Amino acid sequence: MQLTNEHAVPSAYPDARGTLEAETARLIQLIYLYAPHDGAFDQRIPGLFIGRYSRVDMDNVKTFYSPSLGIVVQGAKDITVGKEVHRIGQSDMFVTPAALPVAVQTTQASHSEPLLGVRLDLDPQRIAELVLKVYPKGLPPIHERSACYVTHADLGIVRTMSRLIEYLFHPGDAELLAPLAVDEILIRLLRSPVGVHVAEMGFADSEMQPVVKAIAWLRDNFSQQIKVENLAELEHMSVSTFYKHFKSVTSMSPLQYQKALRLQEARHLMLSRQMDATTACRLVGYVSDSQFSRDYSAYFGRPPRRDVSRLLQRELIMD
Repeated sequence: MQLTNEHAVPSAYPDARGTLEAETARLIQLIYLYAPHDGAFDQRIPGLFIGRYSRVDMDNVKTFYSPSLGIVVQGAKDITVGKEVHRIGQSDMFVTPAALPVAVQTTQASHSEPLLGVRLDLDPQRIAELVLKVYPKGLPPIHERSACYVTHADLGIVRTMSRLIEYLFHPGDAELLAPLAVDEILIRLLRSPVGVHVAEMGFADSEMQPVVKAIAWLRDNFSQQIKVENLAELEHMSVSTFYKHFKSVTSMSPLQYQKALRLQEARHLMLSRQMDATTACRLVGYVSDSQFSRDYSAYFGRPPRRDVSRLLQRELIMD
């Protein structure tokens, strides 16, 4: 879902557009410091990731996003969730309120101007503590949901994100001041055009919460056989209502979500433990080797053995 952020360049700032450009340039320089080459780098501040990619992707890269806020400061990429494609360009920010299997494709990047971005995981518990201050009268009605929300970068968020990364220079600052900066980012995010969707993460009685609980169950039990009826019963909802809510939050059905979890875990097992495809597919809940191979090929674009060999070879080249 593409949203227009009317507050991205607050009128209170003189020459606000130039100020946003200056803050973006500052954030770019900080990203270069902590992403010296291509890749995604987790930082000493929990939940903070910095990314740099200098080549356009020919294929989608399948990965998993926790609930998070991301900012692209240079280049562009597509994030596909289910059948929804979200295009994110320079000076855009995006929010994924739920834990999601996603496909990411770098669409604009070069060695001289790589794709640069920063991502911050969102803590639902902390949001729950802040949301009552931002929405003391409760949430306004939400008529439409999406798995991913894209809006123009907010000047205050960009500025605070730069300050958060600067705290990495000094361990004491990272430990004592970073939580304050994260709270400021969360408050600004809650007050932004996507704020009501972020706020749902913190309201116990929001329509999003049964989906979040079902996702947590699926992630803990992805290898088990499950029917949508069982998930709906766990959340005390009718099957049709649960299915509708789940798809509005994740852009996929519960069984599609479970399949993505299984396939990503199988790939992880084959890469990290040098496990063969048959053993991996059994551990993630498949009973048929041929069905696993078909699903894997459809999801990752290559059969298990070819895909894993290609990824291992790429790692050797990068090393």
